[in-house]
Amino acid sequence: MNINRWIRRREKNWKHLDSLLRKVEDKGLKSLSATQIQEMASLYRSVSADLARAKTHQVGTILEQDLQRLTARSYTQIYQGKRKQEWLAVWEFCQWGFPAIVQETWAYTAVGTAFFLVAGLVAWWYSWQDPVFMSLVVPESLISQVRDRQELWMGSIVGIEPLASSNIIINNLRVSFSVVAGGISGGVYTIYLLVFNGLLIGSISALVGQHNLAFPFWAFVFPHGALELPAIFFAGGAGLLIARAILFPGKYRRVDALKFYGFQAAQLIFGVVGLLVIAGIVEGFFSPNPLIPNIFKYIFGMGLLMLLLIYCSRKKEHQQNL
Repeated sequence: MNINRWIRRREKNWKHLDSLLRKVEDKGLKSLSATQIQEMASLYRSVSADLARAKTHQVGTILEQDLQRLTARSYTQIYQGKRKQEWLAVWEFCQWGFPAIVQETWAYTAVGTAFFLVAGLVAWWYSWQDPVFMSLVVPESLISQVRDRQELWMGSIVGIEPLASSNIIINNLRVSFSVVAGGISGGVYTIYLLVFNGLLIGSISALVGQHNLAFPFWAFVFPHGALELPAIFFAGGAGLLIARAILFPGKYRRVDALKFYGFQAAQLIFGVVGLLVIAGIVEGFFSPNPLIPNIFKYIFGMGLLMLLLIYCSRKKEHQQNL
């Protein structure tokens, strides 16, 4: 290989890549157009091949070092820049994407919430009137603890907060993913899980109310429930979106409907995971803490719920102007 001729032929690409990199290093990746970004990636691969060839033919230490530095700079900007862009996309979704998808799919979430609330009210009414009905829904050990010992069961969390918190998060995620996956059954399993959990909450509410433990019970539930229950409702909406794609694809082919509504469901689930992680931490460390007065727990839960409502109602300025 004629080394001098090879250098003259390739040097133009090296200088061009260097100029693109300087621009990115000074002003960031956004300073390049999409075409220039593709060009930079192509030049990076080309220079990497040139570096390998330079080492093979021993063209000189100085040139090898220059190519090595050029390659390292390219790698940093292309791959670390890509990761930075991915994190920026995550942050953008957290800021605006999740509120937008919640607003776009609110009807499905509302239907899922209605199933839960109606089941809860029915269970509360029948459990208050008939102890037999309550025993069909609530475990006997729980009924015995509240009825006979006049105590709640949350104290078991105190002292093992980290373990309890992680277990709570895992369990809540499992339930939420099950609710979403239930959409594959045409929504039947999604509705079943929402109704079942509504029946359980309603029956337990009646149980603690009958034994004058409602105030401390809801003081425990409200701080984390302000996020956990809406997260379950969002998961229910996601499951119903999938059911919609299967049962009523509308103008889409069923496979295209699954892609469209499935993408919406995936966006909801992404936000649900974040809400459940926060709720699990609150439930493990804050809700059962006996040192925190119950009234502060109610205030904290109300504050979280208000923040969630404000967050989910956010809109970008350009969306508001349209």
